[in-house]
Amino acid sequence: MSMQIFRSKHITSDDDSGSGLKRCLSKWDLAFLGIGAIIGTGIFVLTGIAAATQSGPAVTLSFVIAGLACAFAALSYAELSASVGGCGSAYGYSYVAFGEIFAFMIGWDLLLEYSLAVATVANGWSGYFNNALTAIGIPLPEMLTKAPKLGGLINLPAAAIILILMLLLIIGVKHSAKVNNAMVFVKLLTITVFIAVATFNIHPENWHPFMPFGWFQTLPDGKTTGVLAGASLVFFAYVGFDAVSTAAEEARDPQRDLPFGIVTSLAFCTVIYILVSGLLTGVVNYTELNVSSPVAHALNLLGYNWASALISTGVIAGLTTVMLVLYYGLTRIIFAMSRDGLLSPFFSEVNPKTQTPVRVIVLCGIIMAIAAGFIPLGDLAELVNIGTLAAFVLVCLGVLVLRITKPDMKRPFRSPFSPLFPVLGMLSCTALMAFLPSLTWLRFVVWLVIGLIVYFSYSMHHSKLAKAS
Repeated sequence: MSMQIFRSKHITSDDDSGSGLKRCLSKWDLAFLGIGAIIGTGIFVLTGIAAATQSGPAVTLSFVIAGLACAFAALSYAELSASVGGCGSAYGYSYVAFGEIFAFMIGWDLLLEYSLAVATVANGWSGYFNNALTAIGIPLPEMLTKAPKLGGLINLPAAAIILILMLLLIIGVKHSAKVNNAMVFVKLLTITVFIAVATFNIHPENWHPFMPFGWFQTLPDGKTTGVLAGASLVFFAYVGFDAVSTAAEEARDPQRDLPFGIVTSLAFCTVIYILVSGLLTGVVNYTELNVSSPVAHALNLLGYNWASALISTGVIAGLTTVMLVLYYGLTRIIFAMSRDGLLSPFFSEVNPKTQTPVRVIVLCGIIMAIAAGFIPLGDLAELVNIGTLAAFVLVCLGVLVLRITKPDMKRPFRSPFSPLFPVLGMLSCTALMAFLPSLTWLRFVVWLVIGLIVYFSYSMHHSKLAKAS
């Protein structure tokens, strides 16, 4: 048995040609997919909270550190997406590099990461949407905007937006990409407005003291503060560029376009984050930013109410694209795992008319809509971070392993300065995991134990490699 669980897949470039999915995404579609996923919760919500509670004006440094960790991981993703391919992202790469049990566990980890991220962002979206309705005088009753635990009936907008995205994904990926591109444009427009207004209202004295919380310290109550703790919180802002790699089987020229999409979207978003967080803490004092919509709040404090309303529109568009891309990534990972026999074949049916895996899309949509409607997801956002960081560590390790075990493999894109960059990626992502609270670790371990039970009771016996041998 010990050898069975380490069976690994061979790389075949035409592995995915008969998947039934439609190759229709250009390199710019992929870059916009990445920007759609990355610019959202992080810039519009977390910047203020991290500045007020953990980093002060040095939140810009938190973004630089988290961005660097992601950059190392992104270069490893780019190398594997170009050479290994497949639509399962880190799951597919682990199958080739480490063997079946690692692949299953990382796939299982990604299911948690993506589905929780969608439900968490839906909750944030609901808050902004209701604020917009309140601003025009038609607020929803409180019963319909809160989970039962918080004294309501259901968070209706959060559940509804997921079901609307479900319909969009069923229609097809090219239509979804067009909607995503339009919303990314709206989102970038609102950020441009903020940058333009803020540039003329900077008070340099707001940047002193620059690092009020220092680099890192653990408080008596177990909470962590400082620039490094801020980095492991704002890391959530970068979650999503890995979703680009789940689009491998729908990209026109995946070996060239995927590295472009991954690296371009990450580089662009890092610059935007540093700019916005720097301006935000220069415009108002960092102590006033511990609110759920810091960018709109800052403009309100300056008296630009029209700009604040515009930002809220951008946020609604922005959070919608984040959900759309992560939801898309989730369905493609389940599709890939099902096709390999690790999950029921029920999930790998592609609808011949829409050329999309409709069953998976509907099932995920219903489960996430129920979660977003009935569970307050504040405590679960950190679970998303730990799951993502674990995937990043494995992808960086995968590059090193495959360089040794398959030195002759065709690599259209190579991570530069190897093995230095993949090793730095592993070290920086592991360090960010260490700065997360212990309760987050406990929940993560419980989820992985459930995964092991599923693997040994079902997947090990039904995998395609098991049947082949």
